[in-house]
Amino acid sequence: MRLIRWISSSLQIKLLTMFIILTCIPLIAVGLISYQKSFKTVFENSKAAAMLSAAQLARDLDTQFIATRSLLEISKNSQVLHFLFSQEDTYEDAKQILRTMDSYRQTYQYDSVLNITMVNLYGRGISERKGLFQLEKNPLRNPHLTHLTNNPDEVFIIPPSEASALDRIDGFQYNTTNVISIMAAIKQQITHEVIGFIVIDVDDKIVKQFCDNVMIGKTGFYFVVDSSGKPIFTPSSLKDPAKLPSSSNLSSIMTGSDSNYVDSAEGKPKFVYAAPSNVTGWKIIGYVPLQEIVEEANSIRQLIIITVVLSFIFAVSLHFFISYRLTHPLHLLKSKMQLAASGYLEAKVIPKGNDEIALLGNSFNSMLSKIRELLEQSIKEQEEIKKAELRALQAQINPHFLYNTLDSIVWMAEAGKNAQVIQLVQSLSKLFRISLSKGRDWIIIHKEIEHVQSYLVIQQMRYRDILDYEINIDENLNPYPILKMTLQPIVENALYHGLKNKRRKGLIRITGQIEDNENIVLVVEDDGIGMSPEKLEQIRQYVTNKQLPEQTGNEVSGGFGLHNVQQRIKLYYGDKYGVSIDSIQNEGTKVSIRIPKTGGNGY
Repeated sequence: MRLIRWISSSLQIKLLTMFIILTCIPLIAVGLISYQKSFKTVFENSKAAAMLSAAQLARDLDTQFIATRSLLEISKNSQVLHFLFSQEDTYEDAKQILRTMDSYRQTYQYDSVLNITMVNLYGRGISERKGLFQLEKNPLRNPHLTHLTNNPDEVFIIPPSEASALDRIDGFQYNTTNVISIMAAIKQQITHEVIGFIVIDVDDKIVKQFCDNVMIGKTGFYFVVDSSGKPIFTPSSLKDPAKLPSSSNLSSIMTGSDSNYVDSAEGKPKFVYAAPSNVTGWKIIGYVPLQEIVEEANSIRQLIIITVVLSFIFAVSLHFFISYRLTHPLHLLKSKMQLAASGYLEAKVIPKGNDEIALLGNSFNSMLSKIRELLEQSIKEQEEIKKAELRALQAQINPHFLYNTLDSIVWMAEAGKNAQVIQLVQSLSKLFRISLSKGRDWIIIHKEIEHVQSYLVIQQMRYRDILDYEINIDENLNPYPILKMTLQPIVENALYHGLKNKRRKGLIRITGQIEDNENIVLVVEDDGIGMSPEKLEQIRQYVTNKQLPEQTGNEVSGGFGLHNVQQRIKLYYGDKYGVSIDSIQNEGTKVSIRIPKTGGNGY
């Protein structure tokens, strides 16, 4: 949870996290996939190359032995057949056979052939090394010769481990050289009866050099096993034959079910593979540490890892550079916003460039300017509202009005008019109570009508010879809110500037209704002296003036109350609402007040 909160607390950390998820993880995934693909490809190619090399070496070995086996054709020579079949050959006949052998050598240049030996079933034989000889024991006691007697079409290729001096037909022992013996049966041409055997001794260096000179990787090598999996040729550098894989481990490739496998039985894994020699029946085994086979793949892996790490470092560095360029202006903007939030509205941003952040800074500066303007306007409006309310209250609590009312109460009390005194005191009390309204700005229309009625009752007692009034308000208007002391200044104007100058009894009529189901229209009419068109226009200009005039004593007669009401309505409700005036000289004046059906904040 702390990690999540830490990530969510900083835009730069959020950008880094998103960048790692969207960039670095795919980069690592691509690196891993590339490594897997390259490893598999390189491993398969290295494996195929190694196996191809072993197969080529096996073919070279087969070619060598096929060429050497061509010497077996000597056994078809008539003199050789006669020698083996007859017991009466002379020394000259033997020399002729040896010359034939030498002729084959000169023709085919068999440098690796050490000796050619032929012997019949009775132990009489001839060889290049010993000439004519007679075996002391029956040649059929040799298991190889016995097998050839029963299977005359086969050719034996016997490794040095089996072609020992005890088993060699002529008994000749090579002191410093190990030999490979090629054995075949010699058959009578007509009856195909086995009449003898031919043995060709080949120097084992043709295989030994191959094992010693051909390397796989740095430490890998080849060795040769017979058909049972027993090693017959190993590199001279191999001091411990126990390091070779056992015959049981080689069983899968000896049977041909697998051509290769990985030996993990001991130490580091080894790659083992085989190539068969079709002529000899042996198998050439490649044995190399797996690490050396995939060394190129490991190099690619290291290259990929280095590339991914460097790309990661570069990408993260690039991110920090870009994110700093992005977040640094935001930090500056944040600090300026904090200053502005603390009340310092002069905290401006100096934008750089034309990008979205610069536009945001310009918008912030414009917002601060607008806020300052709105604050100044709000302060000014509040001051005007307070001035309007104060003047309205001052006009309501006019000392002359209060003195005159109290005087009326006194002389009525002296005259014993108790009922009128009670009514006057009640009206005066209700007038002040509603005027104060516990400090609220809004009252319901019903209370506003009570307030005006209390005022009219008081004034009617003073001016009973000139004042009459009617109040006709739609009852549906009673619960709607209205700014208090909206009607009283209008009614006062109607009394003092309309009826009082008429010099005879007049009527003030107050009506109210809902217009278009949206607005409330309250109308105050009088049948007083009215106004001339010029004065009406002057009053209209004065009332609609947005600047509250200073009290100089030269205000237009009757204009101050109207201006007061007009300003308060427009400040609270907007420019759509306010006061409209119509008047005809010597006929009367009509003042209409338009406000919305809803509004107010407590009444």
